[in-house]
Amino acid sequence: MYRFMCVILLIFFTVLSNAEAQRAGELVQGRGGMVVSACPEATRVGVDVLRGGGNAVDAAVAMGFALAVTYPSAGNIGGGSYLLIRMADGREAAIDARETAPAAAHRDMYLDETGEVVPEASTVGPLAAGVPGSVDGLLHALQRFGTLPRETILSHAVRLAREGFVPHPRLRRLVRINKAQLTRFPSTADVFFPDGNPLSNDEVWKQPDLASMLERISRDGRNGFYTGETARMLASAMRLDGGIITEQDLAGYRCIERAPLRGSYKGYDILGMPPSSSGGVALLQMLGVIERFNFSAHPRDDAMSAHIMVEAMRRAFADRAEHLGDPDFMRVSVDSLLSSATFDAFTASIDTGKSTSSRALKPHLLPTGDGGMHTTHFVVLDAAGNAVSVTTTINSSFGSLYVVPGSGMLLNNEMDDFSIKTGVANQFDLLGGEVNSIAPGKRMLSSMTPTIVLFDGKPVLLTGSPGGSKIITSVLQTVLNTLEFSMTLNDALASPRFHHQWFPDHVQYESGALSDITLRELRKKGHTLVRSPVFGRVEAIYIDAKSGSVQGCSDPRGYGQAASIER
Repeated sequence: MYRFMCVILLIFFTVLSNAEAQRAGELVQGRGGMVVSACPEATRVGVDVLRGGGNAVDAAVAMGFALAVTYPSAGNIGGGSYLLIRMADGREAAIDARETAPAAAHRDMYLDETGEVVPEASTVGPLAAGVPGSVDGLLHALQRFGTLPRETILSHAVRLAREGFVPHPRLRRLVRINKAQLTRFPSTADVFFPDGNPLSNDEVWKQPDLASMLERISRDGRNGFYTGETARMLASAMRLDGGIITEQDLAGYRCIERAPLRGSYKGYDILGMPPSSSGGVALLQMLGVIERFNFSAHPRDDAMSAHIMVEAMRRAFADRAEHLGDPDFMRVSVDSLLSSATFDAFTASIDTGKSTSSRALKPHLLPTGDGGMHTTHFVVLDAAGNAVSVTTTINSSFGSLYVVPGSGMLLNNEMDDFSIKTGVANQFDLLGGEVNSIAPGKRMLSSMTPTIVLFDGKPVLLTGSPGGSKIITSVLQTVLNTLEFSMTLNDALASPRFHHQWFPDHVQYESGALSDITLRELRKKGHTLVRSPVFGRVEAIYIDAKSGSVQGCSDPRGYGQAASIER
């Protein structure tokens, strides 16, 4: 143990000697590359790849696989991802590696014989899992935009799984407090409690089954996951434990490379994720409405600013529920949703003196009842100006709680992101309509919002967040805090947030997000206000367009890390 810890410390201080790295919430500044993630080990992997001659895509892909080892509540190879890429030569891509419904899935698969939702059916266990997409998305990005061999990229995750690492205290605590959940399936208990007890403070966590799976991907590429031993292992587990993913589902999975959404805000170009994500559309809708009001006349915590932001949120989430789904299964009128006519109509419908009734916005799509998260985000900028913003998820914290026996891999519970029943909210209290109903091969609607902001054709802000439905509003407020309210990046991320999602019809706010005066004024306007636990864990990089200096910061709500790589 002593020799191992000495090696770990040597590696740590070697990285620090070549890159500035700080704790969550602290601002890192430099003039070269920058790496930010929710997990220090993943950030160090990104640093190593950039220092080894890789570009931002190489680093991001290596980090994505590393997070499956070191950040198991959200990092994954058993879930899905969205990768937003802007290369220095102007090439852009939005890689949709969202999970898909298995071929045996059907519209009412989570309802009982009376038509009621079966508790936990779409959230716990193998039946809750969609066909994983992260592996294909990461490998596709590497093939299209990376420069280093796949074996080099995967070697970091393989090493962390095979040789082990000392988990962060907050990860150990998260595992400990979730013991009842993480021991519901023997295969999951074997991974997180190998001797029946949680890891001790200085204990090295090794994951040999996961290492073997990663080695197969390293050796055989997508065939090392979607066919062969891994596919047989996963499909066999499904048959034994009540899931429906088959070898044919896995072999047939393909990520989709789409064109990023493009909008604007006060001279900045905003690149966002298109459907099957709702994040890009909703973010651009909210910014389009907010731009039509004179925010410069109101401070950030002013009641009028908050009122306008809430009303913009309300309308964007109402449109999300009615119009957004998998574009391969229905017509998504993105151009109409992002048109000036739509923004003007939204703006005209906002009464600056009182709140809008959510029921009045979409009376034909109302809840019949009331409905955890875990997702993570990371961003990379290299010295050449290549930029990558990635959000990856298994949905709930630790996904479906089901580890495929012999693989070390947690499966997602993304099937809950479909509209299980019209008018019934999912675990994030989000409502959806028929456009997001279950169908074989369909991608479930997501709130993930990886974002890249450009000025004069060059990146100035890379950001994204976890948080379920609150992802979108966390990103919105990060963008506004930096571009509209001129906050430093660390203040922009630390600033308390508020949220509205159409239904439930109330404003959720973190402590300190709204002053007492603002709370009183909002209540006078008719808003219902509910104090919320902290939400979002934004990761971000900001580039000063004039000086070229680069800032990185990881949200103080988490335990992530930013690191700069000097030219």
